[in-house]
Amino acid sequence: MGKYFGTDGIRGTFGDPCINPEFAFRFGAAVAGQLKETRPDVPIEAVIGRDTRQSGPVLVEAIVQGLNSRGVHVHDLGVVPTPAVARMLLEHGADVGIAVTASHNPASDNGYKLFDAQGCKLSDQEEALLESRIDSVAVPAERPSAKANPSDGASRYMNDLLARLDRDCLSGWKVVLDLANGATAATTPEVFRGWGAEVIALGDQPDGRNINAGVGSEHPGLLGEAVRSHGAQLGIAHDGDGDRIVVCDEQGAVVDGDILLGLFALHALESGTLAANTLVATVQSNLGLDHAVKRAGGSVLRAAVGDRNVARMMRESGANIGGESSGHIIFSDHATTGDGLLAAAKLIELMLHSGRPLSELRQRIELFPQETANLRVSEKLPLESLPVLKAAMDQAGHRFGEDGRVLVRYSGTEPKLRVLAEGRDPGQVSDVIQDILHAAKTDLPVIED
Repeated sequence: MGKYFGTDGIRGTFGDPCINPEFAFRFGAAVAGQLKETRPDVPIEAVIGRDTRQSGPVLVEAIVQGLNSRGVHVHDLGVVPTPAVARMLLEHGADVGIAVTASHNPASDNGYKLFDAQGCKLSDQEEALLESRIDSVAVPAERPSAKANPSDGASRYMNDLLARLDRDCLSGWKVVLDLANGATAATTPEVFRGWGAEVIALGDQPDGRNINAGVGSEHPGLLGEAVRSHGAQLGIAHDGDGDRIVVCDEQGAVVDGDILLGLFALHALESGTLAANTLVATVQSNLGLDHAVKRAGGSVLRAAVGDRNVARMMRESGANIGGESSGHIIFSDHATTGDGLLAAAKLIELMLHSGRPLSELRQRIELFPQETANLRVSEKLPLESLPVLKAAMDQAGHRFGEDGRVLVRYSGTEPKLRVLAEGRDPGQVSDVIQDILHAAKTDLPVIED
């Protein structure tokens, strides 16, 4: 975690030190300055898009002003899903892409996500350099007028996704879409209608203040109820900026993100299209995913939490499918970042190929019983320096063998130790997590609630 950057860009409440027009100007100028230093003799171009938050336009304006102050030409995509920013960046041959969004956070928040010229998120080193530049930018008393070329990013994004499947391939289907009152409200429904589906839309009336408010990927109960009441074949929910997907089967039951990853991997293995026979997941993914993929002849690599870490490991390993259990899923043959609508297209492709309902398909991936716990701590001591905890983790590893695992890590944003245990035997899982918690309390300054 950097001074400003978190797991996925810069994020906070509008009006806070980082999420305000003055900082946004400095951010834009710093991005431009970093690009100008590496490419001093060529024109620099940027694309920028936003979600539906009320604070979005003023932040976009300030970022554009900052970019303009260093001579950068800007294409303004308007309200578009974050993956459309990465996609249009490549189409324009631009040098940087910026999405003004706070993803699944409430409307009071906002933030900035960055993509480099390859459509990839920045490395830790690039973010650290940018942070140092932000601090050195002076904001003029009167900022110049923002100059940007409007660009219809939404239509071009929709046309590209629409072409992923045959028109009217979903004729006779009912599909419930929860758009989170966010960036996908005008894009995902139109694509599904182009595929021939009857669309039941939820969260499709953004007003700047209602993004993620009781709808979207963080609130899948509403989606499940609508699937059941309408007799739909499928339910799809996005987060506020559309880079995630949450799915309900035809019975209205939420399909775990690890099950989705497993189904994509098995389908690709069976069709011979899983590059390096490898799926990339994160340390948070269920061990049952590894076992299912291994049985089918593949393997799973695990990255640190964060879709940019998944994408980086995919590039390093040559894998072409990866993601997080939260619903960030990357198909690198088609996109450089997570794309909820692309993931929906790939799921439908899988379902049409199998001819089976999702409630049956999901049975192919058996997840292990899992328990989690958190401990508040007054100090995050290095885990490798805690002998009692280390011994308990070693003992847990011996008890589980290949049929279970323990994950112990600190939260990146809170003073908490996070503990996860999973295995085939739920009783053993419970015993192990209690042993780990007892050991952690012995070694760490725990704050009891």
